Amino acid sequence: MANTRSAEKQQRQAEKANARNRAGKSRLRTVLKKAKSTIQGGDADTAALSTAFSEIDKAAKKKVIRGNTADRYKSRLAAQSKRSAAK
Repeated sequence: MANTRSAEKQQRQAEKANARNRAGKSRLRTVLKKAKSTIQGGDADTAALSTAFSEIDKAAKKKVIRGNTADRYKSRLAAQSKRSAAK
């Protein structure tokens, strides 16, 4: 339990940030699942891929995920899309 007013304020801020980050991660996971299912469904749709890339970049910009993680997600999606298109 927080003992000082500043510690209480920090606790409130941490709870808000935690809620924002949780919502951002959830949104990112949903977009990634949709993009992967679109790719695996045989549609190497560039619109779905660009939407996913956009959401990944937004999450990285808001510090929900790290930049290198965002790059890795985008690289893996692009590789999956390329493999799907080659089939």
